[in-house]
Amino acid sequence: QVQLLESGGGSVQAGGSLRLSCVHSGDTGRYNCIGWIRLRAGVDGEEVAGITFDGKSTYYRDTVKGRFTISRDNAKNTVYLDMNSRKPEDTAMYHCALGDCVDGNYFPAGGIWGQGTRVTVSS
Repeated sequence: QVQLLESGGGSVQAGGSLRLSCVHSGDTGRYNCIGWIRLRAGVDGEEVAGITFDGKSTYYRDTVKGRFTISRDNAKNTVYLDMNSRKPEDTAMYHCALGDCVDGNYFPAGGIWGQGTRVTVSS
C-alpha cells in the first residue's frame, strides 16, 4: 500500500513563504499524478495543485496560480508545494493525495490522502 507523509506546515504571517513536502513510498497503483488538496472549516474541499510522476505536467487551481508552485524531486520520492504571497484564506489542512492528471486537470483520489499538515496564515 502506498504511504504518504506530509510536513512543513506552520503558522506564518500573510505574504510570507512556506514549503510543504510530501514523501511517498510504496505502490502508487494506476495513478499517474500526485498533488495537494486543502480542507477548511465550513468550506468545500478543493484541489490545489497536481503534478505527474514524470514531472512534465502540472495543474494549478486558478486562485493559487502565480502564488504557489508544485515540483518534484524524483530521487527523494518527494513532491513540494512552495507557497508564496500567502493570504489568510489559504489557512487550511493541506493533504497530499494520489490522483489522475488528464487534459491538464488534477483529479484527486479522495480515499488516498496523507495525514495532512496544517497551515495557518495570519493577517
